[in-house]
Amino acid sequence: MRYAVIGTGSRSAMYYEALVENEKIAAENELVALLDLNQTRMNYVNEKLGLELPTYKPHQFDEMLAAENIEGIVVTTKDSHHHEYIIKGLKNDLKVITEKPMTTNEAKNQEILEAMEETGNDLTVTFNYRYSPYRSKVKEMLQEGVIGEVTMVEFHWYLDTTHGADYYRRWHGEKRNSGSLWVHKATHHFDLVNWWLDSAPEEVFAFGEKRFYKPETFQYRMRCKDCDVKDECNFELDMSSSDKLSALYLDAEAEDGYFRDRCVFSPEINIWDTRALTVRYQNRALLSYSLNNYAPYEGYKVAFIGTEGRIEQDVVEASYISGHDGELERQTPDNNIRLEVFPLFEESYTIDVEVEEGGHGGGDKRLLEDIFLENPEADPLGRQAGGYDGAMSILTGIAARRSIEKDQPIKIDNLVEFPSRLTK
Repeated sequence: MRYAVIGTGSRSAMYYEALVENEKIAAENELVALLDLNQTRMNYVNEKLGLELPTYKPHQFDEMLAAENIEGIVVTTKDSHHHEYIIKGLKNDLKVITEKPMTTNEAKNQEILEAMEETGNDLTVTFNYRYSPYRSKVKEMLQEGVIGEVTMVEFHWYLDTTHGADYYRRWHGEKRNSGSLWVHKATHHFDLVNWWLDSAPEEVFAFGEKRFYKPETFQYRMRCKDCDVKDECNFELDMSSSDKLSALYLDAEAEDGYFRDRCVFSPEINIWDTRALTVRYQNRALLSYSLNNYAPYEGYKVAFIGTEGRIEQDVVEASYISGHDGELERQTPDNNIRLEVFPLFEESYTIDVEVEEGGHGGGDKRLLEDIFLENPEADPLGRQAGGYDGAMSILTGIAARRSIEKDQPIKIDNLVEFPSRLTK
């Protein structure tokens, strides 16, 4: 299949590298074009791959389809533009693969659902967290009824002062671009719960504030590059010290005016960093969830309460030692995953889980083969996600935003209208 990658920022690398460098995937597919508004970034991708792929700007999308005989697209643009290319792809009968989140608000979500209904086509949303072995193990256990019917889920995700802070430097720090981290980041987590429970959200109530990434926390300046207090700041990002960041962003600034090292304490940031919500699902299960962006370590804790017991999984993805003297170190502990079952009226026991190298807990490699190979391995866990899954994952986050803004619970059915063909 002949693919074009739409958007050539850092997230696109996983896909274009797989299409060119993964032998199994490259044997069945070909990367034939790049599209981005920034020529410098497209030039970087070509140089990195050692290729001379044709490059196109957004207004040349239709021209690219015809000239390169495109059969599939991988959408990795800014979140707020995902819907444009998804809809164009569906209407041109292309295979459409998109990064999460599928889009950023209910209106754009509705447009995608209507395009799916109109064309009869679906898309793939790349929820790589489903594919990591230890999260798949949880799905398997719940599917087998190890703790009976699940009635409640407790889920708490912690982003540290490296990864968690980085969203506030980038375009993600504005709701109009990312939908907030309720949508951009938490869509991963809401999708996991939907998939684990084999259900969908029905009603959401949320709270959220900006408590840390604000001018009152430290001396605000415009950006790290020109900052006069960066030697005192634990959050300095020196893009010139990274060949990748220099090529993709620092060298590309003159074309589109986007700088990636915005001060994390900027008053222009309008997304929350401290949040919690409650969700009721269609199967009557309840979720209690929180997301924090300034934790001292990165990872999560999730627990499932069922009619016959409890399952707990704790994951530490990175512990972090910080300093503003340039000696920054992220460490991953040796025993960083705990999976334990607590049956009612019996002794608890732990489950050994498989841990693999690679992005997103070993999920990236499995995801890529599943979405790009014509005949991937059979998957009894149903990990490949379509447009319905993409919609339901973001609708939890969109409902959370609306709940905070209106200070009231939000019903999912009041956000979008699902065509009958797309309901489960």
